[in-house]
Amino acid sequence: MTKILLLSDTHGYMDDAILKHAAEADEVWHAGDFGSMEVVEKLQNTNLLRGVFGNIDGQEIRTEFPEELFFEVEGVRVYMKHIAGYPGKYSAKVKLAIENYKPKLVVCGHSHILKIMHHAPTQHLHINPGAVGKSGFHKVRTMVKFNLHKGTICDAAVIEFNK
Repeated sequence: MTKILLLSDTHGYMDDAILKHAAEADEVWHAGDFGSMEVVEKLQNTNLLRGVFGNIDGQEIRTEFPEELFFEVEGVRVYMKHIAGYPGKYSAKVKLAIENYKPKLVVCGHSHILKIMHHAPTQHLHINPGAVGKSGFHKVRTMVKFNLHKGTICDAAVIEFNK
């Protein structure tokens, strides 16, 4: 079993509460808009970090992370892209990536809106963890933790912080 912490839209903000959860995970996934290399470095010091760059990320982060990421953990195929939309509203490029890669989990960020939903036509789970940074319109900072085990996504929980 692999414990995952999924976050997005830190916008340069990192605190001890986020790092505590990161240290408890086996892997930390960041769905873009890190906002600074300091955030990247702090997360890299906790555990394995996977991520994609977001629209606010500068060249240094864009050199370190791709625009989209395809990988597999515990038999779960994952597709990650910062700006992906959501089921029924994916861009043509994202639809094609999902059609070709056939992920079980699609991860994105950008909207600052926590969204976890199943997409029946392609049989994947869509997760946008919302925003855990302090910049943006969101009222509550959120991130998601879950486990991957033998091809399943289980034990998901939303972590909330006051803004």
